[in-house]
Amino acid sequence: MNERITLMGCSIDNLTMEETLQTVEGFIHTGRPHQHVVVNVDKLVKASRDPELRRIINDCALVNVDGMPVVWASRLLGRPLKERVAGCDLFEALMRRAGEKGWRVFLLGAQEDVVSKVASTYRHKYPNLVLAGYRNGYWKGEAEEAEVVEQIRAARPDLLFVAISSPKKEQFLGRWQAEMKVPFAMGVGGTFDVAIGHVKRAPLWMQKSGLEWFYRFLQEPRRMFRRYFIEDMAFIWLFLKELKLKGAR
Repeated sequence: MNERITLMGCSIDNLTMEETLQTVEGFIHTGRPHQHVVVNVDKLVKASRDPELRRIINDCALVNVDGMPVVWASRLLGRPLKERVAGCDLFEALMRRAGEKGWRVFLLGAQEDVVSKVASTYRHKYPNLVLAGYRNGYWKGEAEEAEVVEQIRAARPDLLFVAISSPKKEQFLGRWQAEMKVPFAMGVGGTFDVAIGHVKRAPLWMQKSGLEWFYRFLQEPRRMFRRYFIEDMAFIWLFLKELKLKGAR
């Protein structure tokens, strides 16, 4: 039985990786559109400032936690999440399962050379994978966006992976998922770069210790400094505020 908890205004499904995969398989069997999102420190901070993003997250059919600090916060707040379900790991597990079950996959996002390399990499990795199509993540205006939506709808994928930054990917899926009619659509951020080795993931001990963000910062300190050391510091305030509310109950 799926249990949803609420942390800092956002609903999160309390599922393990295997339970998540079973849920996705159930979505695909229905044939109806479902949107997925992962929440981490950065997403919770953004959602606290953006009511529309928070609404999109809470309307998603499936919400996983991707970030050990959020898992730890849930435990301290008395609403413990079972485990972290990292977006990179879920993408890999779903691509493998798609190859096993014949699910149709569409890849959207990143630069053309990146997304085309992801396509060729996974065709080789999982020879039975059915790639319904792929496209880069750059377009201009509503007319071209509508063309992208039509391309995806016409491809009839079972799984759609959107490698665009937040909150653009959540907004894109929130606008168009019902029209695209994809049984499972997931925003994957920078996962395509990780999948082909352009960006290295942190060692496993750093992932488990909640230090993956710091490893990411060391790779691109100029680009990531503001996010991790200025914007995301608001997470501490959000946590303390929730902890105070918990004590007042």
